[in-house]
Amino acid sequence: MNREDFEIFNTGLIYFDNAATTQKPKSVVKAITDYYTKYTANAHRGDYKISLKVDDEYEKVRFKVKDFINANSGKEIIFTKGSTESLNMIVLGFMANYLKKDDEVLITKVEHASNVLPWVVLSKKIGFKIKYIDLENDNSLSIESVKKTITERTKVISIAHITNAIGDVRPVNEIGKICKEKNILFVLDATQSIGHLKIDVTSLNVSFLAFSAHKMLGPTGVGVLYGKEELLNNLVPLEYGGGMNQMFFSTGDFELKELPFRLEAGTRNIAGVIGLGAAIDYLKEIGMDKIHAYEMELKKYLIDEIKKVPNIKIYNESNDSGVLLFNVGDYFSQDVAIYLDQFNICIRAGNHCAKMLQEVICTTNTCRVSLYFYNTKEEIDELIKALMNQDKILDTLV
Repeated sequence: MNREDFEIFNTGLIYFDNAATTQKPKSVVKAITDYYTKYTANAHRGDYKISLKVDDEYEKVRFKVKDFINANSGKEIIFTKGSTESLNMIVLGFMANYLKKDDEVLITKVEHASNVLPWVVLSKKIGFKIKYIDLENDNSLSIESVKKTITERTKVISIAHITNAIGDVRPVNEIGKICKEKNILFVLDATQSIGHLKIDVTSLNVSFLAFSAHKMLGPTGVGVLYGKEELLNNLVPLEYGGGMNQMFFSTGDFELKELPFRLEAGTRNIAGVIGLGAAIDYLKEIGMDKIHAYEMELKKYLIDEIKKVPNIKIYNESNDSGVLLFNVGDYFSQDVAIYLDQFNICIRAGNHCAKMLQEVICTTNTCRVSLYFYNTKEEIDELIKALMNQDKILDTLV
């Protein structure tokens, strides 16, 4: 689907590592190049034409994001370096002044490091308890397990919408309703879902949401922090500098700007933000429902075909995303990835930044195929053909 829009595929590349980052269509590359070649200037600094154009293009994207996730206001959209910075801002900028010693925060053992380590760091300072919600036999998260884990001390539930390793789509509608009923803050890591599913932060009752542009056809180094306006007003900036203050004096007195600017210190990744806007336009033109339906068609084909390969162990067959974890016999996952690379096939191997995953699936490293709408059944056939000759895996390393 739409492969002609991606110049990189003219090289014969077979790219199955979309959970790590996605390829960029020509329209995104053009939007970034136009900024660098036609109207390069800083944002919110100049009083000349090209600087005012930058202001206009930059702020247009804020409202594109607002509409894309159905936020209530542009003030609720903060541009960051990516999901990692967004989640750190949520935890260290807001939760540090919200959580108390006897509170509980619920996460799972298959979360990405960015949704684990900030909580661990803060819990060591405050003393609140991190509780891990039990997973089902297929390693998915059920609403029943969430309900069982909640107590009167639960103040936050922080989970991925889709995990980058197991790939299960979490029951976020039901979780949002429970959080509303019980006055629990709901933090949603949308890094793996933003480019694949429709997201409506208002209907989901999301308190905070984080995602990265590069997971949704956009450039690296830019992302979004969404938060309800009343919550963002109580988020203490982690960075101070130009662009986020109204004034400051030698007396030590200072005044910060209103949202969203007080949380965007310094010169932002302007080209990246503009590229994000182009990526949103591109995704909307295709349609998120169409993207998801095609991915599920590819996923079914992948599972049906890979089961024909000897010595394949699949860890997450029953999920509704394009993520598949597997191993090939006793071969080390990185050896498999290196072997496949000689056929121009790119997969991910390792622990996928989810280092507690080994406590769930009882193995430290796996191979991961993650699909996107520009992948094809013919590419899957090439993967299967290579895996059928798995006895040659070690020959690649010699």
